[in-house]
Amino acid sequence: MNPGELNKRIEVWGKEVFKNELKETDYRPKKLKTIWCKIVPQTGSLQKQQTETKLSNTTHKVIVRYNAGKDIEQDMYLMFKGRRFDIKFILNPYEANEKLEIFCEELIE
Repeated sequence: MNPGELNKRIEVWGKEVFKNELKETDYRPKKLKTIWCKIVPQTGSLQKQQTETKLSNTTHKVIVRYNAGKDIEQDMYLMFKGRRFDIKFILNPYEANEKLEIFCEELIE
């Protein structure tokens, strides 16, 4: 894996457990870490609604080093320049433990 290809800094967000004012267990989003990655656009589709609202459904492949991303799970999401990428699944190619390919979906309204 060429480290020069990892040219984007992406934030990994997850859920933090806390006690709310009623002493109940609740969750809130929390930035867990920032890592270097490569973002590769995969597919895109335009969905038209009944009104003039247009939705763009775009998928991306985010490539990270294995050690930097081995604790990333599917219930987390990624943020890049204010855009949110929901994780669909995580792939370890050939089980080589060199890199992880994180397939994400971005919904643009």
